[in-house]
Amino acid sequence: MKVWTISFLDKDGVQQTLDLESEQRPSEEEAAQRLRPHLFPVTTDLDLNDLDGRTDEPTVKTLKDQNAVQIVSIVEAS
Repeated sequence: MKVWTISFLDKDGVQQTLDLESEQRPSEEEAAQRLRPHLFPVTTDLDLNDLDGRTDEPTVKTLKDQNAVQIVSIVEAS
């Protein structure tokens, strides 16, 4: 299994990273879905994707619009 480093800007605009294991490079939406419980554990049980099916990448949009979190890059860890 490969390790992927997700670089993102947190709610304070500070760049941070999170390593995820996956066979293939995760899309931004997949990375956002795995990032959200790490940053906001309470939201794990909530259905926050009211945009699901109505917009592309609903988790990416929710993280950016409601939590000011933006994914900067997804690269394979060295």
